[in-house]
Amino acid sequence: MKIRLNPLAEAISSAVISLRAFLRPSRFAGWLYALLLGMGAGFLTACQDDDAVALRGDWRRRSDFEGVARNAAAGFVVGNIAYLGTGANADNERQKDFWGYDPARNTWTQMADFAGVARNAAVGFSAGNKGYLGTGLDDNSDRLKDFWEFDPATNRWKRIADFGGTARRNAVAFSVGSKGYVGTGFDGNYLKDFWSYDPATNQWAKIASYGGAKRIGAVSFVIDGLAYVGTGNNNGSAEKDWWAYDPAQDLWIEKGDFDSDEPVQRSYGVGFAVDSRGYVTLGDGSNTVWEYDPATDDWLELGTFEGTGRQYALGFSISGKGYVTTGSNGTSRFDDLWEFDPNVTQDTDDN
Repeated sequence: MKIRLNPLAEAISSAVISLRAFLRPSRFAGWLYALLLGMGAGFLTACQDDDAVALRGDWRRRSDFEGVARNAAAGFVVGNIAYLGTGANADNERQKDFWGYDPARNTWTQMADFAGVARNAAVGFSAGNKGYLGTGLDDNSDRLKDFWEFDPATNRWKRIADFGGTARRNAVAFSVGSKGYVGTGFDGNYLKDFWSYDPATNQWAKIASYGGAKRIGAVSFVIDGLAYVGTGNNNGSAEKDWWAYDPAQDLWIEKGDFDSDEPVQRSYGVGFAVDSRGYVTLGDGSNTVWEYDPATDDWLELGTFEGTGRQYALGFSISGKGYVTTGSNGTSRFDDLWEFDPNVTQDTDDN
């Protein structure tokens, strides 16, 4: 994979190199080449400066999450409403309250408390018109494997079949079509197994294991029926591989690794998809926002997240916008909510 550069800057750089090859060796040729190279470098710097001023992708602060500030929360999107809860507060006390966020009204509504034990480091996904949440750590830091179904229409929770794999924390989850998928994480060992859940039968089925290394703290998003999973760490080593999962074939497809000039790798970041692009930011990497184009398998560096840097945040997308909320930085916990529009120029003075 590679970063897409300014096309005009690339053209000037190529022209300078071609001129060097064309000119005959002489003092005049050397002097002219040096002059043009200096001018080109200056122009490239100016282009970079201009690009830095007009970066694409803007963040807007929205109504703060109304629950207590926390990290390692879990949630899902059903229709045009995001539902989230659980997590741990600044005293590392696990939570079980649950909330719905309506972007159209920019309002929060408290829902029925999560029906399982309070927890953090769980995962959530939606399938059809219901949401699902499970795994994580309880108040004793014991790992969990119970799973629960939430029906927004009735505001009720119902226990479903326990997760098919081992009890774990910091796994990753997504949904494609009518099924949910959960995998990776930590059960005392780093994991790479994956499982699918079918709400119609209330059964879990083991599917092909993740194509890359075992890991915790990965991110995922879904574009056009394929799930993209990557980042995270294995025994503290940041993973640079990137994979797509095709449920129709039960197949993991290896994509290009992150290059040295693409510091996308991180743990406990957030990922979400908007239209036909995926986005990754935060975690123990930088606040830079990276955009993934599945058509070219390329990453493009955008602007930066405009809130405080953090790990263990929660990301989701609704109606062409991405959202980031909660999370932690050291001992601090957050309750702010940020909306991301990838199609407008970043304005760092609008918040």
